[in-house]
Amino acid sequence: MLYDTLVAESRRNDSLDDVRSAALGRVRWLVDLLERQRAESRWDAVPWAGEGGYERLRAARAATRAEIDARLAACGDEECRAAVLCFLLAGRFDGGGFSQFDTQIGTLISRGSGWTPDEVAVMLLRTTEYDRGYWFAESLEMALNPAERLDADGRRAVAPWLRHAHAELMNTDVPARLRGPLAQRLRTLLESVDEAHIPEGLIPSFAPWAAPLRDRADTSPTPELAGFVRHLASLSGPRPAQRWRRTCRALADAAAVGDLAVEILRRLADGDALCSSGQGPHTGWITGDFHYHYIVQQSDGDLARGVVWAAALTGGPAAVPYLCTLALRAGGPVSDVIEDLKLAGAAINALAEIDDPAALESLWRLQSRIKHRALRKQLDTALLTAADRQGITAGQLVERSVPDHGLAPDGSLEHDLGGYRVRVAIEDAVTVRLTFAGPDGRLFRTAPAAVKDGFPDELKQLKALAKEVRGTLSGERARVEALMSAGREWPYDEWCRYYRDHPVTGVLVRGLIWEFQHSDGVWHAAAPMTEPPGEPARARLWHPIRASTDEIRAWRERIVDQRLRQPFKQAFREIYLLTPAEEETGVYSNRFAAHIVHYRRLYALFKERGWQANFLGRYDGGYEGKARAEFGDGEWRACFFHEPAAEDYGDYAPDHAATDQVRFERREGRRRREVPLAEVPPLVFSEAMRDVDLFVGVTSIAADPEWADRGEDRYAAYWRTATFGELTANAEVRREALERILPRLKIADRCALDGRFLVVRGGLRTYRIHLGSANILMEPDDSYLCIVPSRPKSDGKVFLPFEDDRLSLILSKAFLLAADTKITDETILTQIRRGG
Repeated sequence: MLYDTLVAESRRNDSLDDVRSAALGRVRWLVDLLERQRAESRWDAVPWAGEGGYERLRAARAATRAEIDARLAACGDEECRAAVLCFLLAGRFDGGGFSQFDTQIGTLISRGSGWTPDEVAVMLLRTTEYDRGYWFAESLEMALNPAERLDADGRRAVAPWLRHAHAELMNTDVPARLRGPLAQRLRTLLESVDEAHIPEGLIPSFAPWAAPLRDRADTSPTPELAGFVRHLASLSGPRPAQRWRRTCRALADAAAVGDLAVEILRRLADGDALCSSGQGPHTGWITGDFHYHYIVQQSDGDLARGVVWAAALTGGPAAVPYLCTLALRAGGPVSDVIEDLKLAGAAINALAEIDDPAALESLWRLQSRIKHRALRKQLDTALLTAADRQGITAGQLVERSVPDHGLAPDGSLEHDLGGYRVRVAIEDAVTVRLTFAGPDGRLFRTAPAAVKDGFPDELKQLKALAKEVRGTLSGERARVEALMSAGREWPYDEWCRYYRDHPVTGVLVRGLIWEFQHSDGVWHAAAPMTEPPGEPARARLWHPIRASTDEIRAWRERIVDQRLRQPFKQAFREIYLLTPAEEETGVYSNRFAAHIVHYRRLYALFKERGWQANFLGRYDGGYEGKARAEFGDGEWRACFFHEPAAEDYGDYAPDHAATDQVRFERREGRRRREVPLAEVPPLVFSEAMRDVDLFVGVTSIAADPEWADRGEDRYAAYWRTATFGELTANAEVRREALERILPRLKIADRCALDGRFLVVRGGLRTYRIHLGSANILMEPDDSYLCIVPSRPKSDGKVFLPFEDDRLSLILSKAFLLAADTKITDETILTQIRRGG
């Protein structure tokens, strides 16, 4: 009999056994109906055999359900309460769980009244025995409804079971959207019983970062401390409301825990990480050697984010370095732990609330290093918040927050360590060196033994400084280049203060061409390393799209003649203008469509250039690629579409992708709207298309010198067409640079430019190097010569006015082939002799 079984199974040998037995006896009729319902569900029951058995089964089930519903509808309060306990006790008996009765339980709880503490205790204890994540949360939510109806004495009576339920909730893998509200309800109930009590599980028992809070709670428990901890755990988002912040400050003052919050934040930023093999929801069921490290367990995320904000609100400038470190640790591209976007977002937003120059410098560092799209959005919001507080734009805030690291105006810093002059200096747009000069003036590239042994701490600090300066220089180089699409103008004195005279930014600025506007309203360009004449009123970055052909040619000649290596390609920058075909298509460009590219290289290049893209693969949303990047100070967004080149790829991700359209969107408040290409500013259009040209040119299989050896595969026709096809704007600029570089080379008499090829006359044959792909044809029969590059970068022997790996590769092949009689590589010689 089910009744006897339930009575036996529900016994716990505790004070609640009589309550359970009485409830089952009060609704014995319900137990009998449940037993009948279970029997009807058996297919091997005799009445359901034969023709029409299924229909008879359905009819019998419906009749039993109707009888149960009718009897429940007629129940009074006492019988309602007993029925709820009966359903809870029967829910686990056959392994079906409470979910099969959740509708009846919810209805009965809402109808019933007069709940006793013992009945509520039975419900709480029963729900905690059912620890299956989502369903545990659902059943606990129902049990809390009658608990909240108890008076003060009743809540005090069920406090032990409330504490037990809270501990189980924090230790069970429950979705965050369910855990937070349930935990808050439990804490509110427990607070009404004992204000000084901190529920078990609220402060994680094993997390190193929470150790200071655990110690304070164990040694000095007070109602103020308990209220402060509960308030911290009530934060569920990255940015708390103003009311939460005011309450946090007041509670922190009352509990005297300002320094404690900063110390916990320090441990979050720099402390030991947790390992999934030892603690966490996955411990025990991840097999093998796999494991991961993390900062905060999901169930403790609200408390950790509360600590972040409490440290920012009470610690101010003291919290800044830890907030920056935590944001990078939890959301940076390289970290010792898995990413925690909510924790990183809290740190980013908290930085924006600290009115201190160091906080602004930290936001600048984060903007140059964090790549995750969601965190980038939060950074933008944080910068807007900080900028609004100062009455300036986010762009102005960023340029005014660039750290100078204590460097002198020339970008250097010197220290005397035991008679040795140690110097950190920015040498050019990409190089920061740490050098040592002895008492006799002798220079060392590495630290002498006297410095290593005598000043280890100071040396460590200087090395760290050099690393930070390199990071700032790299970030500023990317930021200033991004201004090429913005068209921004500065008052001259402001430009001098934040650009020309800045120890880091100034190194880059002085290597670029700038335009200055005088009182006559006319813009005049000034050469790199020179001062503008007179007293300019405004300044802006020079872009070739605003210049005439003769002016561009003159600047390029000057750059090469004076051997000026610009921080990025400016004088030789490619220009992309709207074509008639694009005017006809209207809202999209097919200029770079239908190319076959190496997909993983393309995705890596997206990330390198700051584009955000979904990853192609065999999952929902992975069959269509969309890469996005912002231009024009974030007012415009370019979208580059791509897809797997074939449907029958076998790996998780395709080896090759096919490129498609480029479209543009304009920001309108919080939304973006797609616009016709004709409405896109020329600067934005040119800079976006330049990036897309780079993506295709670098990753196309046409640039793969070994592709010709693959035979007649599916992409062979594309390779033959694209590898020696018409030059893109990028390759045209490469050709123009070669026109100026070739006459200065020792192989000038053996080289000539012929359309889209560099022709090199060797001793054995004459070669034609394509200026786009760098692939080679041999005269007279245009046979293909495969040379796999071993060192794509320039060795510094030939001056290049800008960094271009493809240009370096073309020149290295030209030098090799001009002296083809000295080639010893048999794989190359065999190809040359085959038709020679």
